[in-house]
Amino acid sequence: MNAPIATQKSPYAVDVKAGETYYWCACGKSSKQPLCDGTHKGSSFSPVAHVAEKNETVYFCGCRHSKKGAFCDGTHKSL
Repeated sequence: MNAPIATQKSPYAVDVKAGETYYWCACGKSSKQPLCDGTHKGSSFSPVAHVAEKNETVYFCGCRHSKKGAFCDGTHKSL
């Protein structure tokens, strides 16, 4: 697998809890999108860790083309 799979052309809204760690799926193959389920093992991809600083809704990238890594920057609008 050389390129990540775009699972959707919009962000995933995820309610996170302060102090908890969330692992964003960088490869796009996880069955638990947008979070990692270990499917990347054996590939060049690794999940991206996010430790929530507060209880809030974060928007994880679904297109895998964001310049902000795990977080949506609106790039999906031009795909």
